Amino acid sequence: MRAEAVIAIGLGIVLPAPGFSAEPGKTASKPTFYEDVLPILQRNCQSCHRPGEIGPMPLLTYDEARPWAKAIRSAVLTKKMPPWHADPRHGEFLNDRTMAKVEIDTLVGWADQGAAPGDPSKAPKAVAFEDGWKIGKPDLVIQIPTPFHVPASGTIEYQYITFPTGFTEDKWVKAVEIRPGNRAVVHHQIASVRPHDPKLEVRAKHGEYFDLVGLPRHDQSTDMFADAGEQLQVYVPGAVPPELPEGQARLIRAGSDFLFQLHYTPIGKETTDVTSIGFVFADKPPERRVRSVLVYNTHFAIPAGEPDALVMAQAEVLQPVELVSMLPHMHLRGKDFTYQAFYPNGEVETLLSVPKYDFNWQLTYYLKQPKLLPRGTILRCVGHYDNSPNNRWNPDPNRVVPYGEQTWDEMLNGFMEVALQPDATSERVFANVPPERAAKLPPPGRLTAQSRR
Repeated sequence: MRAEAVIAIGLGIVLPAPGFSAEPGKTASKPTFYEDVLPILQRNCQSCHRPGEIGPMPLLTYDEARPWAKAIRSAVLTKKMPPWHADPRHGEFLNDRTMAKVEIDTLVGWADQGAAPGDPSKAPKAVAFEDGWKIGKPDLVIQIPTPFHVPASGTIEYQYITFPTGFTEDKWVKAVEIRPGNRAVVHHQIASVRPHDPKLEVRAKHGEYFDLVGLPRHDQSTDMFADAGEQLQVYVPGAVPPELPEGQARLIRAGSDFLFQLHYTPIGKETTDVTSIGFVFADKPPERRVRSVLVYNTHFAIPAGEPDALVMAQAEVLQPVELVSMLPHMHLRGKDFTYQAFYPNGEVETLLSVPKYDFNWQLTYYLKQPKLLPRGTILRCVGHYDNSPNNRWNPDPNRVVPYGEQTWDEMLNGFMEVALQPDATSERVFANVPPERAAKLPPPGRLTAQSRR
C-alpha cells in the first residue's frame, strides 16, 4: 500500500449458516444440547468452529461442545463471541453477529444446569459445509503455481507473484475466496487482477516471487501497481469471504493477470505455503458492479509512549456510488476506528464506529441498505492508537512508530466496497480532498468518551 491516495482490496463477511432463520425461539426452562443449544451453535459458531477453520475447537457435536460449556458461557456473556465490534448506535448491518438475548440466556442456562445432552432425535440436520471452502463449492479453483518456502526466523518482506488468469472471456464473479495452504505462517494475503502488460514481466516474471526492497516509493506505487484493475479478496484473521447479493458482482476481464500480495510470519521452523483461490461465477451480468477501494494515510509517526495518538485520512468522492461495506484495518496499537461522511449539503454522518478495535478479528461490516454517496462527499477515517506500556499487545512502547507493512509498524486503512453502474465510463472513485475544502471541515475527534478502550 504505497500510494498517497487510494488503492483497493477485497473484503470478508460473516453470515448465518444456510438453512437457518435469524430469529431464535424462546428460552427453554432447562436447555438441552440437541434441542436448544445445537441450533444456536449452527447459526452463530460452526462456520469457524469446525475442522480446518479458524476456531480453536470444533463445536459440531455434543461430545465436542460439552467440555467447553463454561467457556462458551463466559464468551457469550462478555460478548467476546461471536466477534462483532460495531457501535450499534451507528448504522445497521446485514451481517450483524450480535447474539440475541434469548440465545445468550439459552447457552448460559445450559452451562449452569449441567450441560445436558437431551434427545438426539430432536437435533436439527447437520449443516452441509463444503470441505475447505466458506463460499460453498467453487466453480473454479486456481492454485498459485509456485510454493513459498518460509524460513524458521527473520523478517520476510511482502511477497508478490503474478501469473495469467487463463480467462478468455470477461467473468462476472459473485464470490471469491483465498485459501492459504498453511495459515500458521500467513499474516494476510491479497488477490488482485490487472491488465496483462508484457513490460512488467521484465521486473516480475510470471510464477516467480519478488519483493519491493530497494525500489523508490514512486516506482512501487506507479509502476507495478498503478491502474491495477480489479481487487478481488483478502485473507486476514477472522474474515470470511462474501457472496455478493443478487444483482451485484465483480468483473475480471479476459486476458488479465493475477497479482498476489502475501505477508508471511516465521513460526520457529521451516515450512511451506501453497495458496489457492476459488471462484463462484454469476449466472448473468449484474445490475451493479462492485469495486473495492481504500482511504488511507502513509505519512504519520506515533510518539513513543503515547496512549492516545490520532491518525486521519480523507478522500473526496468523484462520482455517485453506493457504499456497500467497510473494513477498518490497523495493527497491534490500534484502539478505535471511525468512518464519517461529510455530504455536499452540509450534513455529517457517522457510517461506522468500532470503539474497541481487535487486530485478531478484522471484520467487514456490510450495510443493510447500501448508502448513496453523492459526488463531492468527503469520507474521513479516524483512528486512535495506544503506544504506551499499558497496551499488552504493544511490541515496543519506547519506539516512534511510522507507517509500515510489518505488524510492529502501523497502518490506517479504511477499506470499502462500492457499487457502480456496470457501464460506468470511469472506474476512479476517490481523489485527495482539495485544501480549500479540507480547511472548512471540523477537526477529528471521538464520538463519545465511551469510545475509549
